[in-house]
Amino acid sequence: MKLKALTAVTGLTILGLAASSACFATTKAQLTARSDRTLEHFYTMNPANRHLADKAAGILIFSRVTKGGIGVAGEYGEGVLEVNGGAVNYYSVGSASLGLTLGVGRHSEIIMFMTRDALAQFQNSQGWSVGADTAIAVVSTGAGGQYDSATLDKPIIGFVFRQKGLIGDLSFEGSKITQIKTSD
Repeated sequence: MKLKALTAVTGLTILGLAASSACFATTKAQLTARSDRTLEHFYTMNPANRHLADKAAGILIFSRVTKGGIGVAGEYGEGVLEVNGGAVNYYSVGSASLGLTLGVGRHSEIIMFMTRDALAQFQNSQGWSVGADTAIAVVSTGAGGQYDSATLDKPIIGFVFRQKGLIGDLSFEGSKITQIKTSD
């Protein structure tokens, strides 16, 4: 009985934190600086990453995404959308899940929009969800892995890397990305 109560309290806390994303928004300068450092790290992991980024219409960079839970899990992070090398907007990524989750971890995510249409669809959405209807290729070995021609043909390519902590299930599935307002 105590485990059920602990699971419920943990789940509600995580969901509450994710739902109140406005109170976590940092300044544009802080988010941009973190994103720049993450992107530079991404380039050092594999020389092909820079070439791929040069071809992208836009790059969404989440330098720090935290996921945790006990049975009920939540995930939250803030990032920057860069187009032509400059920050154009700021976003949060969040998700919640129910299942066999135990632990806390942190990672970085980069989502590359390889076509102008994919970028425009993302920018015109009112909260973009990553799911079965999204044509996204996830490079499973992280940012240092090699990609094949099937991956390169996708309109959206995602990378999850820099995992720290003890938690499984690092993926984009079920994540919702929403534009945020940041303080200046």
